[in-house]
Amino acid sequence: MAGKHEHTHGHDHDHDHDHGHSHGHGHDHDHQHGHSHGHDNDHGHGHSHAAHDHDHDHGHAHPHPHPHAHTAREFQPDEKIHSYYQILGLALKELLLEKKIFTSQELRKAIEARDTITPALGAKIVARAWTDTAFKARLLRDANAACKELGIDVGPTHLVAVENTDTVHNVVVCTLCSCYPRAVLGLPPSWYKSREYRARIVSEPRSVLKEFGTVLPEYMEVRVHDSTADMRYLVLPARPKGTEGMSEDALAALVNRDSMIGVSLADSSAKS
Repeated sequence: MAGKHEHTHGHDHDHDHDHGHSHGHGHDHDHQHGHSHGHDNDHGHGHSHAAHDHDHDHGHAHPHPHPHAHTAREFQPDEKIHSYYQILGLALKELLLEKKIFTSQELRKAIEARDTITPALGAKIVARAWTDTAFKARLLRDANAACKELGIDVGPTHLVAVENTDTVHNVVVCTLCSCYPRAVLGLPPSWYKSREYRARIVSEPRSVLKEFGTVLPEYMEVRVHDSTADMRYLVLPARPKGTEGMSEDALAALVNRDSMIGVSLADSSAKS
């Protein structure tokens, strides 16, 4: 596995912003990576390459102007790279209000409903998968349907659950913007949207994971999954050892947001 680099694609980006609008970019990337890969289908969505921290040119224009090593906290915040679309969204919102398509109160309620979504929903899904092997199988096969079993509607977006194992570690990114499983994790952290994370997690995933405190053994395969407007990923972190017999609620408390993105592990130190 030392020569493989996994990175799932399939960009048809309709950026997911909280501006009351969506916009399509028509990106269907067939990336030329400049080196040979063994391609495996990842859930039948696009192609994938296994990642072992190679510094290759992936065609993503990965700028890294800083000579010093970074920590997770040093990732730049949202750089407002979509200012044009933010302005367009505001204009669209005002027009829809003026045309009485919806009211200001309805818009406020929709925003408030979105704000109530937190990573606790994702943790609930993970804890159920840890304790119910049949549910986990359904989750990995059809995450949308499995979430509905728990009363969680992820909407029209195709949610894909990927499982961390003893030999595979998954991590999620959106290389073009900030597509993120908001229906189960809430709003993305600022570092997830930063240009540096979006570039470096593809080209040097092990180095980035290390900056988050996640050091993986060399034999473990790292798979980087690239989200799109139509497809989002939820990482099912490995269950911490020594948690047998714990209740679902107690297990859910071990699941942190970053572990469901894949940059960290489930919090074994929080075991009761």
